[in-house]
Amino acid sequence: MKITFHGAAQTVTGSQHLLEVNGCKILLDCGLYQGKRSIAFERNRNLPFQPDELDAVILSHAHIDHSGNLPNLVKSGYTRRIYATHATAHLCNIMLMDSGHIQEMDVQYVNKKRLKSGEPPVEPIYTLEDAARVAQYFEAKDYEQPFEVAPGVTAQFVDAGHILGSAAVVLDIEEGQPFQKRKFRLWFSGDIGRRGLPLIRDPVLPSQADYMIMECTYGDKPHSDPQAAYQELREVVNRTAKRNGKVIIPAFAVGRTQDLVYNLNIMMTEGDIPPLPVYVDSPLAVNASDIYRAHPECFDQETWQFIQQGRHRSVLGFDRLTYIRSVEESKALNERKGPMVVISASGMAETGRILHHLKNNIEDPRNTILIVSWQAPDTLGRRLAERETQVRIFGETYQRRAEVATIGGFSAHAGQNFLIEYAQATQETLQRIFLVHGEQKAAQALQEKLAGVGINRVSYPEMHATVEI
Repeated sequence: MKITFHGAAQTVTGSQHLLEVNGCKILLDCGLYQGKRSIAFERNRNLPFQPDELDAVILSHAHIDHSGNLPNLVKSGYTRRIYATHATAHLCNIMLMDSGHIQEMDVQYVNKKRLKSGEPPVEPIYTLEDAARVAQYFEAKDYEQPFEVAPGVTAQFVDAGHILGSAAVVLDIEEGQPFQKRKFRLWFSGDIGRRGLPLIRDPVLPSQADYMIMECTYGDKPHSDPQAAYQELREVVNRTAKRNGKVIIPAFAVGRTQDLVYNLNIMMTEGDIPPLPVYVDSPLAVNASDIYRAHPECFDQETWQFIQQGRHRSVLGFDRLTYIRSVEESKALNERKGPMVVISASGMAETGRILHHLKNNIEDPRNTILIVSWQAPDTLGRRLAERETQVRIFGETYQRRAEVATIGGFSAHAGQNFLIEYAQATQETLQRIFLVHGEQKAAQALQEKLAGVGINRVSYPEMHATVEI
């Protein structure tokens, strides 16, 4: 079997791994690369393989860096099945169409500039209409339900504990001619979650794996306990409420927003914070929260107990929570007085409704801007996290007088310690690990730690590198 690492190789985004086995081609994930715009545009538009030659696609989860180039794949000629869990297929329906809309808007902006400089217009990588066509190719599977992907290749999904529907992909392979077959197990981790995250079940550890493609996003960094993040959130809300201020939170629409809503629900139920209004102001987050509620089969035992005790209307809906759908409702929030919590996208404060909330609230010292996720360089979120006193929003300069607080413990990715435990779980059978979805510093640190526990055959493949196993 051959594996070619066409994405998330020596970088964090754009997950795409091509398997060639028994004369068939199987693609694990089809994500968008996210980085410098000019590089990302060309890399995402030009797929490094022939889509119509693929026999199957297997999707680990719905995040755009793992699923976001599926519309381009279908647009370029792919017509076969896309296997995913039920919740992943459901989430992808809304996330891909949102991505198609963003592609169209980005190109519209670029073409205005090109027109001024006399350059011809460019087409988007794909459109909202292209994205809508993907749904017909999904074939949803239950967790731990074996299914044949290609001759000699049986797959199953096991819970990755990262976001709703996320999975590791387990491939049991018989390769070769009759009477000369060899059997082995390839384990693709997808994005590995953490124990103790709100709502969803903990990750399933690998077993009996011969080869593993494993993420290493935080291979150089242990995470703090999620309970510590809960306590920090409680303290931020309480001190802002005492000032009669607003807590403004840039948050990713899928995963982080739902975790925050769940934690705030618990806090109000337990009396840890006052019963103040909470607003979720992101159309994608609102739709994603509806999908979370539609898939209780993914919830963990703690969440089920919370539901069964009948506290509030539902786990992602409570008396003080409002999901904002219209632009008019969103604008009206800026006229309301605190205390309150506003959760809005985008998570790095680069686009979307969060920019309006920041613009209207950043100069008031009663307010708090709460950063709850990693912020990429050169984003407004990073400038806020670094507590710059002047920032530009919509081309205008604002004095940051609001408090800035950062909480690092809400990450949905495994930290270094759990990544080591993940690999050790199948150490007895493991022949080789391929590290993906991580920068060089993270991969190198994890390689050293793995070597320290006796796992030495660890590779960090380059982009488009092919290995034979």
